[in-house]
Amino acid sequence: MDLDQMEPGPFLAAILNHTDVDRLSGHDRVVALKAFQRMASHYQAQTFQAMASISDLMHDLDDDFELAHRSAATEIRAALTLTRRAAESELELALDTRRRLPQVWEALARGDIDVRKARVIASTTSHLDEDVARRVANRIVGRAPMLTTGQLRAAVAKTCLEADPEDAERVYEEAVEGRRIVVEANPTGTADLRGMDLPPDRAVAISRRINRLARRLKTEGETRSMDQLRADVYLDLLEGSLGGAARDTAGGVVDIQVDLETLMNLSDSAGDLAGYGPVVADIARQVTERQRHGTWQFTVADPDSGQPIHTGTTRRRPAAEQRRHVEVRNRTCVFPGCRMPAVDSDLDHRIPWSEGGATETCNLAPLCRHDHCNRHQCGWS
Repeated sequence: MDLDQMEPGPFLAAILNHTDVDRLSGHDRVVALKAFQRMASHYQAQTFQAMASISDLMHDLDDDFELAHRSAATEIRAALTLTRRAAESELELALDTRRRLPQVWEALARGDIDVRKARVIASTTSHLDEDVARRVANRIVGRAPMLTTGQLRAAVAKTCLEADPEDAERVYEEAVEGRRIVVEANPTGTADLRGMDLPPDRAVAISRRINRLARRLKTEGETRSMDQLRADVYLDLLEGSLGGAARDTAGGVVDIQVDLETLMNLSDSAGDLAGYGPVVADIARQVTERQRHGTWQFTVADPDSGQPIHTGTTRRRPAAEQRRHVEVRNRTCVFPGCRMPAVDSDLDHRIPWSEGGATETCNLAPLCRHDHCNRHQCGWS
């Protein structure tokens, strides 16, 4: 019997309680891991049910909504020795999953998703009306078990954009109006400098440029890590002190996908920025309609099948036809769950060249440098 496929409950709990993981085979240890996670998710759902029940009781005892809610959070805070803010956050998530999005709670109770994924769905739909949020959750919860939290957040965000395009446009415009720079001190004596609520197309283009400049600096004898180089390029650009061989006026390569109906203003489906996620339809149209400082690659897809029907760039540049074909077919690194854009990845021969594998598009796939090393050093295929 496959433990990781069993319905969580007393029977599975009893089996796991008598399971010595260290005595299992390598494969069975992974199966046990998944079974333990299913049980943990099941118990988390029951914990949320208890929190929601405490909240119901407090509301029965007091007609003042705010006071009853605060009383429930206080009981949870004391019982679980949480901070006030943590107790309020846990109660909000419990009520979101048990009351607002019951299908998410049910998936958690079945062990199909974990609390991290439940939190992603709840938080990403928090700005929607309850009816719309439930429609979004219904469309996404079946896919959630196969997605990482990063993939899930992008999928939920895209579904939210398409569920109510007009509201998405309004929320986006209001958020961009509040764009700002934030400087925060860290306990280590360092500081964080962040741009908040920036237009995603410009933010992604700038990020690509920083990454490209940092890679150019990673020459023989350079002791700084790539993260350190990116941070130094970021600071040098803002100070105006980036010079020498690293000076560059071109932007990084950014890849966007949009369906044909959206491009023709017949619908408002979300576009997708590789490595970032969904963007409102207007951003997708702007990228394909006008020149940017950086190089933008765009893919126009059939709205029904999602298959690419046209590709292009906003600037002429030398590019291998084979690489572009692979980048259109696989827009991110092909390792399960990885979201590194194909344009920033290596092209890997599925059948190694040393074993007779041909350099043809059917034998090529993008792998980020980390997963490319994993494939050859850790036995992945």
